[in-house]
Amino acid sequence: MLKDVISASYKGGYKIEVTFEDGARGIVDFEKYLEKGGVFNKFKDIDFFKRFSINEELGVLTWGDEIDIAPETLYAEATQSPLPDWVDLNQNSLANRSLQPTA
Repeated sequence: MLKDVISASYKGGYKIEVTFEDGARGIVDFEKYLEKGGVFNKFKDIDFFKRFSINEELGVLTWGDEIDIAPETLYAEATQSPLPDWVDLNQNSLANRSLQPTA
């Protein structure tokens, strides 16, 4: 089950504290996204990064109409819990792959 983001606040650097509809909260550090390239290159402009919002319809963090991060990815990172079993780690989602530990 997806948990929608209901609030978010900037904490400095590339960190955002997120709160979910079930009351869980935590800080997500987006600095690792800078290495992913592609659309995430926009995060290198810290002013762009700070202009996030919550898409209340989808329950996700968004940056304009350009970038959003899946709620299951945010929840796993913020709560230090594993991604749900149904998440296909082989899919082309940079956001989901970025949370996986590297050897």
